[in-house]
Amino acid sequence: MTELSPNMPTRTNDFLRRFWAKEKVWLFSAGILILLFVFVPKLGLTTTGFVAQNLVNIAPFLALSVGIAAYAGATGADGLIARAFTGSPIAMIFLAAVIGGLSPFCSCGVIPLIAALLAMGVPLSAVMAFWLASPVMDPSMFFLTTGVLGLEFAVAKTVAALSLGVFGGFVVHALSQAGRLSEPLREGVGNGGCGGAKVRSVQPVVWKFWSDNTRVAKFMGEGIKTSLFLVKWLTLAFILESLMLAWLPADLVASSLGGTGIAPIGIATLVGVPAYLNGYAALPLVGGLIGQGMAPGAALAFLVAGGVSSLPAAIAVWALVKREVFFLYLSIALTGSFAIGLLFQLWSGF
Repeated sequence: MTELSPNMPTRTNDFLRRFWAKEKVWLFSAGILILLFVFVPKLGLTTTGFVAQNLVNIAPFLALSVGIAAYAGATGADGLIARAFTGSPIAMIFLAAVIGGLSPFCSCGVIPLIAALLAMGVPLSAVMAFWLASPVMDPSMFFLTTGVLGLEFAVAKTVAALSLGVFGGFVVHALSQAGRLSEPLREGVGNGGCGGAKVRSVQPVVWKFWSDNTRVAKFMGEGIKTSLFLVKWLTLAFILESLMLAWLPADLVASSLGGTGIAPIGIATLVGVPAYLNGYAALPLVGGLIGQGMAPGAALAFLVAGGVSSLPAAIAVWALVKREVFFLYLSIALTGSFAIGLLFQLWSGF
């Protein structure tokens, strides 16, 4: 009889911890469906059908967004970000906001990139413009937003990202001119991590990457990784949306987040910070809320505020920069998101 290794329980526990850390979203989604089928079978069937139908509807936009992200990584086009930070401070603010709104960086890649930029002496005004615009919109997000909320909302969200970046950049520039914010990074932060390499040494872009086996492999790997990431979060989001539609009273949403006043926009701005999952998961949830009476301005304020200042992002920013810069970033994100939501609400009323 084969004896069990004394290290087997430890290896099993390590495997389970790694599996939970990597697949907890899938496990959470599966757990919800299992509970529904056990306790509310009819709702379980409805929810499963709702998720499947919405994934099919969004599949063309999903494929397009995945292709853009994978192509950017395989060609090396994401390294072009470094070229946005040369020239006069004013020009850098505008260009950094545009690049932030177009760059396909994931949330885990933005923080080390910003650390590298600041450590290299790039003005905080330009970095802040990129910082604020990048989480709100990118090409993948644009197509997915179009598929879920419509073209008009996608364009408004793009304008919001650029406007917030420019606004934040000029606020920081004015403070810097007054002698403030000269040392934004915390002590010990500055090597920039993996994202910094793209800034320190910009690699040539190979647009026709299919002749390079290494780049083809990267394209396939990025495509698979991005697809799994998006489907994972969208599945959870559609499950939550289905439950929200079933259990959340429409009159409560309409009374709290509907209407034309500033209160719904203010509530949505503040709620966006703790309630925001990520940009992809938030879209169908907001779509469901809009269907139940959420005001357009409140919806946009929620997406912008949540994208810029969600709890995971805020924690990363807190660890990266000094307290003064952190609270400035948070203040710009919230006030800017509220103003954007208010303007969009006024524009939608015409």
